[in-house]
Amino acid sequence: MLVIRIEHPLAFGFGLLGNILSFMVFLAPLPTFYRVYKKKSTESFHSLPYIVALFSAMLWLYYAILTQDVLLLTINGTACVFESIYLAIFIVYAPRDALVFALKLISILNILLYGCLVVCTLIFLKGRKRIEIMGSICASLAVCVFVAPLSVIKRVIRTKSVEYMPFSLSLFLTLSAIAWFGYGLLRKDTFVAVPNVLGFIFGMVQMVLYFIYKTPRNGESTSQVVDIEKYQTTNGSTVVEIEITKDYVEADKKPGV
Repeated sequence: MLVIRIEHPLAFGFGLLGNILSFMVFLAPLPTFYRVYKKKSTESFHSLPYIVALFSAMLWLYYAILTQDVLLLTINGTACVFESIYLAIFIVYAPRDALVFALKLISILNILLYGCLVVCTLIFLKGRKRIEIMGSICASLAVCVFVAPLSVIKRVIRTKSVEYMPFSLSLFLTLSAIAWFGYGLLRKDTFVAVPNVLGFIFGMVQMVLYFIYKTPRNGESTSQVVDIEKYQTTNGSTVVEIEITKDYVEADKKPGV
């Protein structure tokens, strides 16, 4: 039976804060899927981020059960619900090719691979070894996923524009990484703490770039629609891929200028 053990009140505080921040990040794709529902079309959206997010949440949920960590369990249980809803909406409105791809990937990643990992660890591993192996798998996936913003960072530097990188989202992701790092550190759980160091670093880089490039380039004003595709990682931290639809309007040019 899982019970909340408040052995370290500060750790509990960090974990509770991490739950709140991560929950707010889970809400980020809602405008995207409301648009999908209204238009009855997935347009150019991709299922991959949500499938990976669900897979990651399922792994961390299993790890939380093994370690009897209630705060990890609540946030990743919530993540599984959100990602499943997002994927269900995607599947309903996706064109045939995208639908087939999504169903194949879900079958391979979220059913076969996840099932094999659970069964193999339950049969061939016991006690602390089982926890260490699952923790290593979860942390490794989290580290790989945290590299995702590199493409966004590269685009910001190349274009000298932060339209590809909403500040509020970067801020919440950074705060979430700090909260979960503190939680893992105080609970002496390196599998939770270490990946979030990388999340914090990337989050800080994004915010620094925002302040460097937040002023639009001369002669341009932009209007944009930001569609959020997120990769869920450890304990509710999120790495986000931003898809931008933009419309540049050049400034009026006077004759002879």
